[in-house]
Amino acid sequence: MLIGIFSELGPWNWMLLGFILLALEILVPGVFLLWIGIAAVLTGALSLQLWDVGFWTWQVQVLVFLALSLVSAYVGKRLMDSRRDQETDEPLLNRRMEQLVGRTAALEEPIREGRGRIRLGDTVWRVIGPDLPAGARVRVVAAKDGELQVEQA
Repeated sequence: MLIGIFSELGPWNWMLLGFILLALEILVPGVFLLWIGIAAVLTGALSLQLWDVGFWTWQVQVLVFLALSLVSAYVGKRLMDSRRDQETDEPLLNRRMEQLVGRTAALEEPIREGRGRIRLGDTVWRVIGPDLPAGARVRVVAAKDGELQVEQA
């Protein structure tokens, strides 16, 4: 039954596969199925043009689909990477630790042997810096490796 349906659809098999992959892209998180779906739709478009040509066998169609999948995934990656480098009006969005640089607070726990804790907002943060007693005012000067670097304010 399925073989009959696939043989009746002819070149539209690729289009159907492409649209199914594009629909799945909406349901599944990520962006990977988009590029494979685009490759399937392009292979379908080529199949519509070349269906009656003798060399356009299913093996050639699969090779074209695989090549177009690789090319579209590469182009998609380059396109997405170029968007990441653009300037934004919120450069520290989703970089919570970096947003804290420049703020001052009192030490919640003393800094001993270079390590202590401060409370900023509703969160207690690990800090590194010079040894200081609890309650000393410190300023956050950097954020790295999951810790805030502080100096005495």
